[in-house]
Amino acid sequence: MKIVFAGLGGVGGYYGAVVARFLEGNEEDRAVFLARGEHLKAIRDRGLRVVTPEGEFTARPFLATDTPSEAGVADVLVVAVKGYDLESAGREFAPLVDAHTVVLPLLNGVNSPEILRSVLPPCRMLNGCVYISSSIEGPGVIRQTGGSRKLFFGPPEGKTEDFRFLEEFLRKCGIDAALLENVDEAVWTKFIFLSPFAGVTSLFHRTFGEVLAGEDSLSVLRGMMQEIETIARKKGISLPPDIVDLSLEKGRSFPPETKSSMQLDCERGRRTEADSLLGFVVGEGERLGADVPLTRGVYDALLLRASHPCGGQPEQRP
Repeated sequence: MKIVFAGLGGVGGYYGAVVARFLEGNEEDRAVFLARGEHLKAIRDRGLRVVTPEGEFTARPFLATDTPSEAGVADVLVVAVKGYDLESAGREFAPLVDAHTVVLPLLNGVNSPEILRSVLPPCRMLNGCVYISSSIEGPGVIRQTGGSRKLFFGPPEGKTEDFRFLEEFLRKCGIDAALLENVDEAVWTKFIFLSPFAGVTSLFHRTFGEVLAGEDSLSVLRGMMQEIETIARKKGISLPPDIVDLSLEKGRSFPPETKSSMQLDCERGRRTEADSLLGFVVGEGERLGADVPLTRGVYDALLLRASHPCGGQPEQRP
C-alpha cells in the first residue's frame, strides 16, 4: 500500500508521522509526505520530529516531495490542508488519484468530500474527523499537546466494509481509528461544537472559559449551535436530541484558558478558516431556507476586520 499524506501541518504531520514510523523499512507498504518550503527541507534532511506529552519520536517517510506527480498514484490519499486551500490543493493532487484511490479528508469543515469530488478524478471518497491538538512548532517539528487523537472515518455513502482494510491498517500503525457507518453524524457533531467556539472566541477575544462565563458570549454561542443543528437536521443528519447541551459540556471539559485555533490564527494575523467554518453555514442557511442570523453576524464581523490582528497573546490550541 502507498499512503500519501497531503498537508503536513498539525493533523497531517502527526498522523503521517505515526504511519511513517511504523512503515519505516517496509518494502511493501510506503508512506509519502507532500509538503512545501522549509518544512519539506527539514523533513528531507532530518525526518519529521513529533513531540507529544508522552515523549517524542522522529519519522522518516519513504518519500517527501512537493511534486504530486513524483509521488505517483496513491492507494490512500489523506488530505489535511486548511479549508481555504482545499479546492486549489485538490486540483494539484489530481496526479495522486485514480478510480481505485481511497481519499480521506481530515479537515474542520463538513463538506470536504463535495469540494474534492469537484476537482479530483473519480475515486473512492471518504469523510472523516479527528480530535487532536497539534501544530507545526518549526520546520520539521510537530507538537501534539492534547486531544484523544481519535480518528473517525467512513464513506458518505456506500458499503462500510469496503474500507475495513484501512481501519485495520491504521490501527496496526498505532492510530486509534474507527470506521463508522454514519460518518456524517461524527463530522457534524464535531462541527456543531467547533464552528461556534471558533467564531465566538475570535469575535469576543475570549478563551473558552471566558466565553462560557459571559452571559453575552454564551448566548451567542448557544444560538449558533442551534442554528447549525437546524441545518444539520434539514439535511437529514442524525444527531442526539440534546446535541447543543452536549456540545457546551464538551467546551467546559477544556481548560478554561483554551483558545480556538481560528482565534490564534486571527491573533497572529494569519488567514483563518472563517469561510469553511462560518461562511458555509451562512450559505447552507440560504440554500435550505434556514435563518442563521447569529452565525451571519459573527461571520460578517470577522470579515470586516480580517486584515487586522485580533490582539492578545497566543495560548494552546484545542
